[in-house]
Amino acid sequence: MSFPATLALEDGRCFQGRGAGARAEASGEVVFNTGLTGYQEIFTDPSYSGQIVVLTYPHIGNYGTNPDDSESERPYIEGLVAREFSAVTSNWRSSRSAHEFLASRGIPIITEIDTRALVRHIRKHGALRGVLSTQETASEELVAKARSIPSMAGQDLASAVSTADRYSWTAGPPHCLPSSLPKSTARGDFHVVAYDFGIKRNILRQLADIGARVTVVPCGTLSDDVLDMKPDGVFVSNGPGDPEPLHGPAAEIRKLVGRVPIFGICLGLQVLGQALGGKTYKLKFGHHGCNHPVLNLITNKVEITSQNHGFALDPDSLAPDAIELTHINLNDRTVEGFRSRKDPLFCVQYHPEAAPGPHDSQYLFEDFRQLMDAAH
Repeated sequence: MSFPATLALEDGRCFQGRGAGARAEASGEVVFNTGLTGYQEIFTDPSYSGQIVVLTYPHIGNYGTNPDDSESERPYIEGLVAREFSAVTSNWRSSRSAHEFLASRGIPIITEIDTRALVRHIRKHGALRGVLSTQETASEELVAKARSIPSMAGQDLASAVSTADRYSWTAGPPHCLPSSLPKSTARGDFHVVAYDFGIKRNILRQLADIGARVTVVPCGTLSDDVLDMKPDGVFVSNGPGDPEPLHGPAAEIRKLVGRVPIFGICLGLQVLGQALGGKTYKLKFGHHGCNHPVLNLITNKVEITSQNHGFALDPDSLAPDAIELTHINLNDRTVEGFRSRKDPLFCVQYHPEAAPGPHDSQYLFEDFRQLMDAAH
């Protein structure tokens, strides 16, 4: 399954290695993820649409893939970069190799390159546009292609990955995943309408786990249509791309503030921030991994979190008399959570539902349940 492969960056830096996955060419923003496990969840996270992902953990693919660990119906990464991609799969839950999983969807892999040097380059210069090719193409041509692809800034990718039609979800975590909380309610006690900007399945599982019957709707759904469904709560999901172009969805969600409890995660925080008058900006190389320390300003406790975002909310753009910051990132002091001072609304930038973990922040789903309880 090995053949020559090239990763070319827009600044002219090229990495030569061996190919796996599909014999194809892929382009996108090159970012790195520092997680030690959970590569299948990374492959299938819609928030990675438009991105080539570099995995810093050196050995990838050894435990294969299985139906339970996918966060969506297919992989969304454009391409994969790994130091060593295992040809051997050994795990009792595995039903398919990682190579087959990506190859079947036309996704190329480059391996046997110095991923440490590549990550240091991205940290120094920021996330860069790149082209990954497992076909025979001259490096100079690939660099020219990398320079021609659109920047992530200004791209509305969420609308492209959002569901086209509303659907219902009632299934909680499978037996192989932890239940976040003791069952304090029966399933279906609450009706949650979830805006899909690229929603992950484990978010839906965790909402069901607190007793919610979930209706997932397209990200462009009108507020009146949401209210017609008589929800007990509204959820605003994660997703890819730049939040700035999402003016329409933010305006519709703004009409729901104060009328129904709202909880947002990742892009959901950025959209809610915009709905309340805030502004966002692009991070140098983003937060992608499962080991980011976040300080909970309410409890003064540190939570280790999973994150996947390239944009952040500007805290100075929020009205302090209306919004209270609840969480900050201890690495760079960026906003990781806020809540409304007068309305039942809160959100976080990181992923409390994270699969395979960490699970420090799963209490937030119970907080949402309590918010809906109080509104009854």
